[in-house]
Amino acid sequence: MSTKGPDETHSLGKLVGSLLVPGDVVAITGELGAGKTTFIKGLAEGTGVSDFVSSPSFVIINEYSGKIPFFHVDLYRLNDLSEIEDIAIEEYFERKGIVAIEWAEKLKSLLPGKHIKIDIEATNESERKFIFTEIGIKRLKGKLG
Repeated sequence: MSTKGPDETHSLGKLVGSLLVPGDVVAITGELGAGKTTFIKGLAEGTGVSDFVSSPSFVIINEYSGKIPFFHVDLYRLNDLSEIEDIAIEEYFERKGIVAIEWAEKLKSLLPGKHIKIDIEATNESERKFIFTEIGIKRLKGKLG
């Protein structure tokens, strides 16, 4: 699936967010500038978050209230698995909210057995390609067009 521009990327995130349920973990990967934060802003809106969502690069995790608690994790500044273990991310997986993780490839073995993996690739200046892989669940199949 592809989007053209930030508005479409946000809208796709909003659609995906509307399909999520408490306990879902969304692991997002992509190069710097691929649109991860734009997608997550839509994702949060789709789950019922009305607050302004910003990248938590310096605080690592932002928590938002909505119909479902929403936890936005940005691992960009963490380089080592032990640093990630120090933030006790596994505790967020058990809180029955939505956990959306930027730079999820850094988690390696810490990702739960059931999660949605989304790879975002910038194919040109404005177009983004999204590859969705559901691991241990089947929530998005056939619902994204």
